[in-house]
Amino acid sequence: MSLNLPEKKRSSLSTSPARAICLSFFAVIAVGTLLLTLPYSSQDGQFTNVVDALFTATSATCVTGLVVFDTATKWSVFGQVTIIALIQIGGLGLLTITTFFNIAIGKRLGFRSMQRAQESINVDGVMDIDKMIRIVVKASFAVEGIGAAILMLVFVPKYGVHGIFISIFLAISAFCNAGFDILGFEEKFISLTNYNGSPIVIIVITFLIIIGGLGFIVWADLLDYRKTKKLMLHSRVVLLMTALLIVSGTVMFLVCEWYNPATLLDMPLGEKLSAAYFQSVSTRTAGFNTIDITQMFPVTKTFTMVLMFIGAAPGSTGGGIKVTTISVVVATVISVIRGREDTIIMKRKVAKNTVYKSLAIVMLAGLLVIIAGSVVYFSMPLSTLETGIDSMFEAVSAFATVGLSSGVTALANIPSKLVLTLTMFTGRVGPISFVLSLAANNGIKKNQIMPDGKIMVG
Repeated sequence: MSLNLPEKKRSSLSTSPARAICLSFFAVIAVGTLLLTLPYSSQDGQFTNVVDALFTATSATCVTGLVVFDTATKWSVFGQVTIIALIQIGGLGLLTITTFFNIAIGKRLGFRSMQRAQESINVDGVMDIDKMIRIVVKASFAVEGIGAAILMLVFVPKYGVHGIFISIFLAISAFCNAGFDILGFEEKFISLTNYNGSPIVIIVITFLIIIGGLGFIVWADLLDYRKTKKLMLHSRVVLLMTALLIVSGTVMFLVCEWYNPATLLDMPLGEKLSAAYFQSVSTRTAGFNTIDITQMFPVTKTFTMVLMFIGAAPGSTGGGIKVTTISVVVATVISVIRGREDTIIMKRKVAKNTVYKSLAIVMLAGLLVIIAGSVVYFSMPLSTLETGIDSMFEAVSAFATVGLSSGVTALANIPSKLVLTLTMFTGRVGPISFVLSLAANNGIKKNQIMPDGKIMVG
């Protein structure tokens, strides 16, 4: 006897790509939380409470970098290896990694597996998914390996064999835009502030951040450029916006912090330029710092939040609403001002569904940040926060999976930690994917024709 299920029932039994991605991240976080609670993961050999372990596992898997403990002094070698493994899996995506190994052993991908893989690396259906997955994984490991090898020139002479592990850890963390470091034995929560005068460290870390933040689609397009002699609109927008944000961010940090005695004032000119450039690159999703973030002027923190909120490119290891999203929104505003009915970017018309999705992402992300920042502000004692900027800064950093902290996370109570944990998770999987993974069918069919309605705006 055959079992004939209604179409609606059959669709409910299958997992959508958005839900599969959310579930895969949730599974990795759950395993990471369990491992980090164990005594083997701590330097003192004691159990770590579940909330702190959950926060750390989420921060690592969502490649954020916000920490409640200094990574080097709190976690044992086992704990640090667990964290870097979570970063690597979270940066590439569990579905991407498992799909790669399935392809490597010759297993044929089913239609739904291909859908999930495409969603995981954010590519459309016209691309060769097998080719893209291979490029993503192989190129990632190759870039991380080269970065680690160069960093060893600095850390091995200084720390011997331990310098090898430091170099590998930093290379993976930088490429995955995670912002975790294990240099806290020099000074707790030091990040890279002791290496602002080291060109090798600054250049290698920023290059890894930029490459990871460009996105897998741009990689493939650049690799094919010798054959095609042209770049997709997507790649051109990403490259242009990345360069523009790096330059403008560098200028912003220089102008705003030039006379700040706690950051740039006492640095030589070369180190000022280096620190400003590094923070401009890192702020957009990586979370490393070479200056004291807590001591920045309020205006600098505000500009920093804008850079964090924008973030990196789609299909990358970075977070934020993405450079292409803000480009579409700005282009839409300009088109409306000019009286155009279509959004135009570089003499190309942008599809309506892309415009709608971009606007939805900005609205959902902004709403999430406001709610998270408000909860953090009102749930913590007022004595721990100087202004509302600090709580909002932390919320933006969590959503954009950046990891820069104004000092709030280290003082956060349980409600604040849980809110920031949910914000990091939503920011990594994407606000729309997160909402879709929870949404039920509302009974309206896709592409169903509805009667026109008029409403006045403006």
